[in-house]
Amino acid sequence: MGETKPAPPAERVNAMTIDVEDYFHVTAFASTLDRAKWDSFESRVERNTRRLLDLFDEHGVKITFFVLGWVAERFPSLVCELHASGHEVACHGLTHELVYQQTPEVFRSETDRAKSLLQDLIGAPVRGYRAASYSITTASAWALDILADLGFEYDSSIFPVRHDLYGMRDAPRSPHCVASGRLLEVPLTTVDIGGRRLPCAGGGYFRLFPYAFIRWCLRRVNAEGMSSVFYLHPWEIDPDQPRFRDAPLKSRFRHYTNLERAENRLRRLLLDFRWGRMDEVFLDRAAPSVLAAVAAAGG
Repeated sequence: MGETKPAPPAERVNAMTIDVEDYFHVTAFASTLDRAKWDSFESRVERNTRRLLDLFDEHGVKITFFVLGWVAERFPSLVCELHASGHEVACHGLTHELVYQQTPEVFRSETDRAKSLLQDLIGAPVRGYRAASYSITTASAWALDILADLGFEYDSSIFPVRHDLYGMRDAPRSPHCVASGRLLEVPLTTVDIGGRRLPCAGGGYFRLFPYAFIRWCLRRVNAEGMSSVFYLHPWEIDPDQPRFRDAPLKSRFRHYTNLERAENRLRRLLLDFRWGRMDEVFLDRAAPSVLAAVAAAGG
């Protein structure tokens, strides 16, 4: 049987993802905020996530929500609503601790707890995982074997760029097998321009770069025959969120810049590209050779 040809860029389905966490969970504020006081802050994650849910329903798009266990424990009905609406519920860990700051034992325990919590709520398997702040790096690559041990089918934690908090610059840009072939790694999207990789997967980059540039990058990635992975957080469409003015200047710049533009840009993005769930785009529609390798290793 001949190899299936990639769909043309205009027809290629990309993966839209939301990392479901609150504004006070972000790593940028970790040096300023005491984790023990998280429950004392006004939570806005439920209303912002439902606002996104309405937006995706308006456009008839089903996506993947990587839900933080901390959020699932406090808003279980939200998790159930995401699943009931036809979206994929995936795991974002338990406490938003950076993986490379955890021991393998703590990481295994917390991730197992978060996965079990989500599965109990939705009554279905949780197939995907994404680390807090993409913190599976060279220093924490051991986490990939643990994810495979826990029964995850894919991971989307590796950002193949250089960054001060995360990144594996030399990692492949396209989906590939890791953990001795037991796990499919779906890296965050980058574009290669003149031999240099630039991030174009969403988040702060989506707010800081001009929209036309992000659109051009994603079209270029599609033209290469690859589906893009795009991410956003519920707090990124909430310009009225409380401000932490004691946080470092760089952290405030990364977090607050262009929050008022994110929702309208997202609406444009939903019209300019085709979108789907991570599991459907990268597992159910993956190349047969990739799926066969993962299945053989898992068996």
